[in-house]
Formats: sequence, structure tokens, C-alpha cells
Amino acid sequence: MSLKGKSAVVTGSTSGIGQAIAEAFAAAGCNVMLNGFGDKTAIARLREGMANKNGVRVEYHAADMSRPAEIADLVAKSQAAFGGVDILVNNAGIQFTAPVEKFPAEKWDAIIAINLSATFHAVHAALPQMKARKWGRIINVASTHGLVASAHKVAYVAAKHGIVGLTKVVGIECADTGVTCNAICPGWVLTPLVQAQIEARAKAGGIAVETASRALLAEKQPQLQFTKPEQIAALALFLASDAASNMQGAQLVSDGGWTAQ
Repeated sequence: MSLKGKSAVVTGSTSGIGQAIAEAFAAAGCNVMLNGFGDKTAIARLREGMANKNGVRVEYHAADMSRPAEIADLVAKSQAAFGGVDILVNNAGIQFTAPVEKFPAEKWDAIIAINLSATFHAVHAALPQMKARKWGRIINVASTHGLVASAHKVAYVAAKHGIVGLTKVVGIECADTGVTCNAICPGWVLTPLVQAQIEARAKAGGIAVETASRALLAEKQPQLQFTKPEQIAALALFLASDAASNMQGAQLVSDGGWTAQ
């Protein structure tokens, strides 16, 4: 699926799912604006390696996705650098777990800001130019938790349900404009974020990390294996292609049977 001549913004793309999506887009000939936190040297190495390997332009913007003004600047700088933003992937996210009555208000605010509000602000900034050009792809990385709930994840579940709803509305509003908006809903993906959860469970339970990993999967998924970031990237590549041009407001699920139960 060639994206030659296209340009994409991928938020939260310095690691995990976002990085896999950025790499897949670059390999398909797409210019990419990276975004995310991390070591500056490592990010520069990632950017340069991706550009040199694929013969595309790869830039980086350090926007804090909890700050609307920085999100607007991310989109504006991307449009200036590439001559437009054809594809917007809203992937940035954070996590915190606790029972509702013990959930810190500041953690709620941070998760809603980064996991939900940031998507609105990015779409708000990018959509007018997409509509004017009569072509665009908005891909929101939601979660299985955008469709079902789990205990101790009140903010994350609320945000991801919000992403699914936002995706539907934008998809409806973009009908017959040449712009599509769809969501990907992964189950357990072995990213640094999930690895940290597994290690915390192993430590708390005094068990091996591998045992904790299988137990985590077994709680939710009939298929006891993690989805790979590269598999999510392949779904994003599909949604960016002309093959998905008639999809609007959809949720593509990759969760090992979690929501099939």
C-alpha cells in the first residue's frame, strides 16, 4: 500500500505503537512528523534512521499533548514542513490505575487531556486543510477499553470510550468530503506501558514476569498472545489507503477475542 507523496503526523510516535505506525508509513513512502517524549539523542537517531532507510522526510515536534496551543503548533509546523497534512494518527496516551474513590483528580485530568482532548484539538487543527484538499485520513488509536470496561481504569476507559464516540461523529461529518475518520481498538499490545504493568504485577504477587504476563492475558483474552505493534501499524496503513475510502466511524478490533466473549 503506497503512501508516496503523502505526509502524516503521528502523535506519541517515539516508542511503542506510535513508532511502529510511523515506521510503516515511512516504509510506504510517506513523510512523517514524529512526536513524543524521550531522550533527545535517541529521538534524533530514530528520526535520521527512519528518513535514511526509506528516503522520506522525517521531522520531530516535541508538543506536549496536554497543551492545546502546542498541539495546534504541531499541526501548523507539519503543514508548513510538508505542504500539508494528509494523515493524522492520534496515538499519544498515558495510563494510571486505582479504584474510583482513590483515583487522584490530577491523574483523571491528565489522562482525559492526553488520551481524549488532545485528539479533538489535533483534529480541529488538521481537518480544515484536509477538507479543502478533498483528501485526508484521521486514524484514532482507541482501545478495547473504548468498547468495554475494566476495574481501576476509570479515566482511561472514559477517555477511550470518548475516542470511539468522537470517531463516529467526525466520520459522519466527513461523509463525502474525501476525508475519513476511523479507530483502531487493540487489546493487549506489548508496549513499554504494558510491560511496566506486567512487571508491577509480578513484583506485587512475587511471581515471575512470564507468569504475570500470561495471567494478564488470561483475564481478558481467549487467545493468549499479545498483539504486536507492527500488526496495529498494518491496520493503520490499511485505513490510510484507498482500500478503506468507504469506511467512516468504524472500529477495527485486534484483541485476541476479548470483545467476542
